[in-house]
Amino acid sequence: MNGFAYTFLAFALGALAARIFLAVRQERHVARHRDAVPEAFAALISVEAHRRAADYTIEKLRFGVIEAVVMDGVVLLLLTLGGGLAKIDAWSASALGDGYARGLATVFGVLAVTALNGLPFDLWRTFVIEERHGFNKATPAIFFIDLAKGAALSLALGTPLLLMVFWFVQAAGAWWWLYTWLAWIAFTLVLVAIYPRWIAPLFNRFTPLEAGEVRSRIEALLARSGFRAEGLFVMDGSRRSSHGNAYFTGFGRSKRIVFFDTLLERLTPAEIEAVLAHELGHFARGHIPRLLTVRFVLALAMLALVGWLLREPAFAQGLGLGFPPHIGAALAGFALVIPPFLFPFQPVASLFARHQEFEADAFAAQHASAHDLEAALTKLYRDNASTLTPDPLHSLVYDSHPPATLRIAHLKGVAPG
Repeated sequence: MNGFAYTFLAFALGALAARIFLAVRQERHVARHRDAVPEAFAALISVEAHRRAADYTIEKLRFGVIEAVVMDGVVLLLLTLGGGLAKIDAWSASALGDGYARGLATVFGVLAVTALNGLPFDLWRTFVIEERHGFNKATPAIFFIDLAKGAALSLALGTPLLLMVFWFVQAAGAWWWLYTWLAWIAFTLVLVAIYPRWIAPLFNRFTPLEAGEVRSRIEALLARSGFRAEGLFVMDGSRRSSHGNAYFTGFGRSKRIVFFDTLLERLTPAEIEAVLAHELGHFARGHIPRLLTVRFVLALAMLALVGWLLREPAFAQGLGLGFPPHIGAALAGFALVIPPFLFPFQPVASLFARHQEFEADAFAAQHASAHDLEAALTKLYRDNASTLTPDPLHSLVYDSHPPATLRIAHLKGVAPG
């Protein structure tokens, strides 16, 4: 192994050790508070529901540790330092030569290996853990049909994107990564625009929200917020899970507001309005374009890094590839090795996301009812079996939403007097 390989090994094992350490802390903290509901939630969440959430959280944590050891430890190291990627690329070259087909076969071959290794974990998570705690509604047929659709969609969208990258490498020389970045921005914006109308319906059924108090409240909220959407839709989320949610999708005129049918069944019209006001807050505060901008900047940095690594023998040699590596193998190798190097920045991303959630809550308190949002969040915590007592360090690293107690306290503080 060379210097790059040793550095990657250190980061990979360090990230894995940190994840296990944080999971153990979270498990102990949740178990220690299993029998005591925080005072802010005692009126609406019973001790039994709180214990159920603790047990659900702990089971997911333990399973997550096993999955991390296998997928982020054994499988990752076998594919990278163990020569798995090099063997897949060699098989692709032997069967298809050195053209674009080799690159496609290598990239999709790596994706297939990781997906097949991850499949048992997905099955166990869905049909054992989620089933045991009363959340899974999917049948094996739905699960595997979704899997097939997802694979077909990845091929349909990924193939032209990869071919474009391969062509830029061949035609644009050392600056291929810059042209790729510009094309990727355009591709992303088109994908975001067409997703609600053409892609999401491949997996779920969307029906217009019926006339009634909920729709009247939402239309009034949209009017006073100055927000325009293509439509209000209900998604059949109950086909797969009893978890509830609501979200915005699309871009520009294609924006849609989507409610899970499970959410509409559990919340009052006023609470649904408050939840939507929170989601509107993300748009009103500019979170969506800000997030896209951050992603575009990060993508530029990542592509520039790939462009540099292609010229560095240590990268290819560390992964057992020839130098210079074929672009397909280089892209697959980069996708495999980069997550451990990014793990130390996870708390920064989480802090950024939590700040945006606080801003959206403040917007909701101004344009709807803070009390109704508190009630809605409490019901969602209860019904989704979300822990109310996360470990502070685990939450700092992972949680994109503020811990329940802090979030409710913030809502009380920004509620109009």
